[in-house]
Amino acid sequence: MVLLLISGTAGCFADSGSEGGDSGAGGSRLRVALAFPPAENLSPYGADATVLSRLGVTEGLTALDANGAAAPALASSWRRENDRTWRFTLREATFQDGTPLTPAAAVNSLTRAGKAKPAPAALSGVSLTVRARGADAVEVSTRAPDPILPLRLSSPSLAVFSPKAYDSQGRVDPAGTATGPFTLTKVTGTAAATLDRHDDYWGGRAQAAGIDARFIADGTARANALRTGDVDIAEAIPVSQAAALRQGTLRETATTRTTSLLLNSEAGPFREAGLRAAARAAVDTTALARGVYEGHADPGAGIYGPAVTWAAGKRTAPAGRAEAARADGVSVTLATYDNRPELPEAAQVLKQQLEKAGFRVRLVVREYSRLEGDALAGKFDAFVLARNSLVDTGDPVAVLASDHTCHGGYNIGQLCDTDVDRAVARAEATADTGKRQDAALAAEAVVLRTDAVVPLVHQRVLTGVATGVRGVLLDPYERTLIDTGTRR
Repeated sequence: MVLLLISGTAGCFADSGSEGGDSGAGGSRLRVALAFPPAENLSPYGADATVLSRLGVTEGLTALDANGAAAPALASSWRRENDRTWRFTLREATFQDGTPLTPAAAVNSLTRAGKAKPAPAALSGVSLTVRARGADAVEVSTRAPDPILPLRLSSPSLAVFSPKAYDSQGRVDPAGTATGPFTLTKVTGTAAATLDRHDDYWGGRAQAAGIDARFIADGTARANALRTGDVDIAEAIPVSQAAALRQGTLRETATTRTTSLLLNSEAGPFREAGLRAAARAAVDTTALARGVYEGHADPGAGIYGPAVTWAAGKRTAPAGRAEAARADGVSVTLATYDNRPELPEAAQVLKQQLEKAGFRVRLVVREYSRLEGDALAGKFDAFVLARNSLVDTGDPVAVLASDHTCHGGYNIGQLCDTDVDRAVARAEATADTGKRQDAALAAEAVVLRTDAVVPLVHQRVLTGVATGVRGVLLDPYERTLIDTGTRR
């Protein structure tokens, strides 16, 4: 069956002041403060992919709509040919370097993403074969049946670029080579980026002339920049600064982001399940939600929080957890990052809770780009991470595969458990949407049984938007922020 859906997703997450249409003039430039400086030179294959998508630079074949379903982006429609193959029909679009979107370009981008090391989280455990079909279509095949492939291809890590974007070593330069409404023209290290309007964008001419983005890791500094009028939009406002913002400039969005304590189950003290159980028992999630987050978060219930509405009332308690052992002065290193300003405070509270339970805790706090490599290499005993459970694909199983399986590409807890891998594999093989959700919840319970991940809080993201700014995309999946209708 061919899926013919709405064209584009610009209105899916727009704020109440969003309006359509072209301004008919040059438009003002938007000044934006982002929380996360580039960690990987703006490579689309890692954490920087969402920076590019939030600034309106990149697009994939599909996108996510407000309900978490696949919607058209560079593909105007698609159909399933058989259990392993899908055919995507491309729309007419132009890359920012002036060359047309072609099946060959889409094949090149997706093939290169599939060969990237480490693999993008959206492709964890998935092998793609992509072929051009005629003048306007591509065929995507997977080694095993993949019922959620259109969702998977919505990942910001699977954006499509002009052939000019790639060098001989497989690196991707997104400057002027993507398809979105804004063209990246200049990057000043990890401090700033300049973007200009892509006037030939297939979805219509953006109302803003461009974007001047600043990467400001300090949350108070971002709030101050909004307060003083230096920026128009500031993401991830600290809860401690919320009350100090001018009335009408703070937007709160329920998201699918969960902050968790990840315990290194491969090496160090938390290799012992009893000590992981002791750490989990020491955590008071209500104190974190009410104290650190000042009520702008809910106590952790699982990997999926209350914004994942289908999980409500269906979660089952983990069975067979280890008995808590005595800590007796065991020394552990707890790390987190300060781009999300509540995390260091949450880590400090966790330090006190763990020490009360008998652990000796050394706290490490750095900016995320200076911490990610060590975290993925398992150099910390414990790590506090804020993770959007649906950001990679919109599929609830994807975060389990990437974060908690033996070969997951974002497995900070270093978890490698046969029962977990089996449960995740069962969920991945389930095609029916409702049954897949049930299988994801069953796998979640198996992951939580290991105590390698302790859900702390489910976040509501605070965004600062200056008076007069319209069309900001407040997205529960945190993939979008600025689009054609965003303006001041």
